[in-house]
Amino acid sequence: MTNETLIEKIAQETIQIEADTLIGLVNAVNQQFISAILAIFESKGRLIVTGIGKSAIVGMKMVATLNSTGTPSIFMHAADAVHGDLGIIQKSDIILCVSKSGHTAEMKVLMTFLKNMGNQTIAMVSDLNSFLAQAATYVIHTPVEKEADPNNLAPTASTTAQMALGDAIATSLLALRGFSPSDFAQFHPGGSLGKQLYLRVSDLVDNNELPAVSLDASIKKVIIEMTSKRLGITAVLAPSGKLLGIITDGDLRRMLESGQDWESLTAKDIMTQNPKTIDYQAHAVKALEIIRKNSISQLVAMDGERYAGILHLHDLIREGLI
Repeated sequence: MTNETLIEKIAQETIQIEADTLIGLVNAVNQQFISAILAIFESKGRLIVTGIGKSAIVGMKMVATLNSTGTPSIFMHAADAVHGDLGIIQKSDIILCVSKSGHTAEMKVLMTFLKNMGNQTIAMVSDLNSFLAQAATYVIHTPVEKEADPNNLAPTASTTAQMALGDAIATSLLALRGFSPSDFAQFHPGGSLGKQLYLRVSDLVDNNELPAVSLDASIKKVIIEMTSKRLGITAVLAPSGKLLGIITDGDLRRMLESGQDWESLTAKDIMTQNPKTIDYQAHAVKALEIIRKNSISQLVAMDGERYAGILHLHDLIREGLI
């Protein structure tokens, strides 16, 4: 067997084993799982997630997801717990113990202390006959027939199962709490994700100039206005301030290509009527959708009937939305 063939074979087998493991988790969502979720939801304390080895790494990821979706959580390494870290646990906290075997020495010692402290515990474990499963208040079963590596030793399918159930816990609690996109934005203020959730058109256009000309403005005046405001566009307004149309760089190029005597033309003659607009208070990501759908570079922001500004594609690029 060539190296290329071996790689293909092992990679495909790994994916298939882990996929089969995930499908088998459907039955793990049973009354024990539901009771554990309700206990976390009704708790006045935090969820403390603990584990050792690869399960500890999975536990840290669980905590990150839980915290970002509205469930206050803390990671506590099982090995450190019995050397002082138990002090972070409060009476109302629930402890989620993540372990494949449920027989590790650290987990046995930890579970004994937790029972003496009186806290509710949740075991996420593969072996239902293990010490951990027998001692816990609730058990979330992670059935794993075999690991994905050829020797059936390295934590692969088991950690995949733990990750998936961790996500199931987080999303179940998210739904129970009625956690909304605006709530999510409060926990993700940084980066492009946060900006998609909270950044509004008004936050961008208020930093731009407000190019505008009248209906009878000369082409020279149109060019000067567009050049001075540096947005490649100007609005055409009625004396009342009503938006009548826009003129873009493209409109100017098409005018020149037509061979018309541009010195006799006015804004009215070359403007685009009924331009694409966006509500001044809309999320910036909505503006990006309109720009992409229509293959344009600018949008007119409207505050009701009032012309509020110009949103340029470069504004969205600068904010990292593209």
